[in-house]
Amino acid sequence: MALSPARAGGDLAALSGTVAGDLFVFGDIRDLLREGSRLASGEKADRLLLGLAAAGIAVTAATYVSVGTAAPARAGLSLVKDARKAGRLGAGLAGWAGRSAIDVVDGPMLRGAMADASVMRPAASLAALRGAVRADKVAALIRAAKDAGRIGEKAGTRGALETLRLADEPADLARAARLAEGKGTQTRALLKLFGRGALVLAAGAFDLAVWLFGAAFALLGLLASIKATTERLTEALLRRAKLRRARRAAVRQARSGLAAAPVIG
Repeated sequence: MALSPARAGGDLAALSGTVAGDLFVFGDIRDLLREGSRLASGEKADRLLLGLAAAGIAVTAATYVSVGTAAPARAGLSLVKDARKAGRLGAGLAGWAGRSAIDVVDGPMLRGAMADASVMRPAASLAALRGAVRADKVAALIRAAKDAGRIGEKAGTRGALETLRLADEPADLARAARLAEGKGTQTRALLKLFGRGALVLAAGAFDLAVWLFGAAFALLGLLASIKATTERLTEALLRRAKLRRARRAAVRQARSGLAAAPVIG
């Protein structure tokens, strides 16, 4: 799905706000409180956003404690959240993440934490809400988010969002992360060109596929060149034959004119 420059700029601006808010926990607390309130009141809640916010709360503390070593997972969670909100998360990956997020939050503990939580008191709210997050249930989401963060680091935000649109499962994100490690900013162009095919090929096989594609393209170029040369040569031969016929006709006409002329003597 191609994006207009205005749409792409808007998506990236929204993502910048998401990342900034999530880095300082405000975004995760807001999303957890909003979706948690809907869940508690019996309304339809986005369990995926609820799970991603819970995972974000779990990993944000690790980001600060480890002085940034968990940053790829933090950035990846923000990317996934933004893709979800913008409707650009692939159906397969969204389904997997939604199933993984179902048991991430302890409902009764969340309701108790929500009573005292506020985005205006992020430190106290973080401590209260963290207790409602089942740490053993967020590992799969965090692993997938870390791969998304690695893609964003190497291939850029647009490359990561394109991957999230195409991916059907966490294994696709892991493959795309390896691809981004090797291809860098070329990754998005390769995803646009090959689609999901770029995600299912191993790095070596992908290099082979790229080489074969290049060879096929070169062969098509060679065939096109041969065709053009043949056409030009044929056209030149036809012109020469036509010219020879014209000259012969002129000679014959000149001879007939001389034969028909009266002899004066």
